[in-house]
Amino acid sequence: QVQLVESGGGSVQAGGSLRLSCAASGRTFSTSIMGWFRQAPGKEREFVAATSRSDRSTYYADSVKGRFTISRDNAKNTVYLQMNSLKPEDTAVYYCALDTTYYTTNYLPRGQKDYNYWGQGTQVTVSS
Repeated sequence: QVQLVESGGGSVQAGGSLRLSCAASGRTFSTSIMGWFRQAPGKEREFVAATSRSDRSTYYADSVKGRFTISRDNAKNTVYLQMNSLKPEDTAVYYCALDTTYYTTNYLPRGQKDYNYWGQGTQVTVSS
């Protein structure tokens, strides 16, 4: 069984930065693709970023490209989301997710249904 625990959320003014962390239990972390999603009030959960098992390949939603950076430390079973130049529209609950599927290509999944395990979420609030 895999458990994911996010941390690092909080309140920040527009233009500020936050770094989210997601610690995973279990032995599947280093062989799994990791992703971040977010859900704003009244909106559906949306894809933010994903990283490959080796962290050599990453993919971002257009809305965060150039501002957010996903990374992972397989020795620590942890994935990070560095968020810079935050905007009020980044306000949401942020979730990390793990996909145990072994892809033979560099494909990085972006759909919620692709991910097997989810964290409980951490709130990020950006004020103008």
